[in-house]
Amino acid sequence: MKFFRLTLLAATLCVASLHSARAEANWLTDFEKAQAAAKAEHKLLLLDFTGSDWCGWCKILQKEVFSQPEFQEYAAKNLVLMTIDFPRAKPLSAEVRKQNQTLAQRFEIRGFPTIVVLDSDGKPIGMLGYQPGGPQAFIKELNQLPKS
Repeated sequence: MKFFRLTLLAATLCVASLHSARAEANWLTDFEKAQAAAKAEHKLLLLDFTGSDWCGWCKILQKEVFSQPEFQEYAAKNLVLMTIDFPRAKPLSAEVRKQNQTLAQRFEIRGFPTIVVLDSDGKPIGMLGYQPGGPQAFIKELNQLPKS
């Protein structure tokens, strides 16, 4: 029983830390709001197509890149961030599920994680996935995308 409680506590802390990492970086879940924010702030819109509770590479991308202070600082200056999640165990509202499915079809998503970058007018300018090298490598790839 004691082992079960410790395991449950550890799992709860892990989930809370992943949630707080996403919250700190201001990840949006509403596409219209995200697109409006990118346009108003003259920033790129980064769409993270993920399976947050089952996709191993998605979890690694979150841990190695998105949760790192270097990426969060870069994002605050240059990006509007949006999570487009396809979880297996975590519930999503019907509205969010429909929006996410529509976006996955629109951008022809074939696997996770897939990162789609849009300019401030909503035009796709690049597509990325997981790559080793942490936030430095990821930011380098973002900086190589064409600017509108």
